[in-house]
Amino acid sequence: MRLKLISCEIFYREMCHAVASSPNLIDIEFLPKGLHDIGSAPMLQRVQQTLDKVDESLYDAVIFGYGLCNNGLTGLRARTIPVVLPRAHDCITLFLGNKERYLDYFNSHLGTYFKTSGWIERGEASGELSQLSIQRQIGMDKSYDELVAKYGEDNAQYLYETLYGYKNYSQLTYIEMGIEPGDIFEQRTINEAAEKGWGYEKIQGDMSLIQRLVDGYWDEREFLIVKPGQYVNTTFGADIIRADQIEVVNRPK
Repeated sequence: MRLKLISCEIFYREMCHAVASSPNLIDIEFLPKGLHDIGSAPMLQRVQQTLDKVDESLYDAVIFGYGLCNNGLTGLRARTIPVVLPRAHDCITLFLGNKERYLDYFNSHLGTYFKTSGWIERGEASGELSQLSIQRQIGMDKSYDELVAKYGEDNAQYLYETLYGYKNYSQLTYIEMGIEPGDIFEQRTINEAAEKGWGYEKIQGDMSLIQRLVDGYWDEREFLIVKPGQYVNTTFGADIIRADQIEVVNRPK
């Protein structure tokens, strides 16, 4: 098959590695991680625009390296060829290989913040997306040092944890995917955990779900295939997403 892959840049290393060993011919387009920070409706608009620009006459399907991502893909419409998405609430499912493993770990390790090479390298929005981010709009874009300079050390610590949601976290978990260049990303995670006074754990990731996505092994339990004339909808159940038919409105002549 010839496939078009549209993926969040959080998966940059993993997707490139998987595509290199896939039997399919795959063209890749990465979108910035900052889309997650501008809200679900603007994110959907940007992703849909990207999909609409694809010359679908060249491909058998368009595959997405995304989870549901705070409903940022709810409403995504397929045009003339199928669109394929993993059944995942967010990217951690793809890093761990399946949604069941993610839920098991999440439920048994409350207060955990995950790190991967992509989150470390590409976790901050910049440029236009930084200006449009919800954080910027409500004043949550200050660095820790800027908060210290303005409010003092104690107040800065409280504000930083409150503004950025860190007060509910107590552990950093580094997901090692087996494709990293040494331990540089792990060491950065260890250092960050020590600075925050949090616990630290390393777990092994699983490339299999990403590999099945690019190889075209789309079991319905793991992937949603959105046919032309359908759109992505949320189920709020174990299957996470479903494909619904686009309603055609017949306007009176």
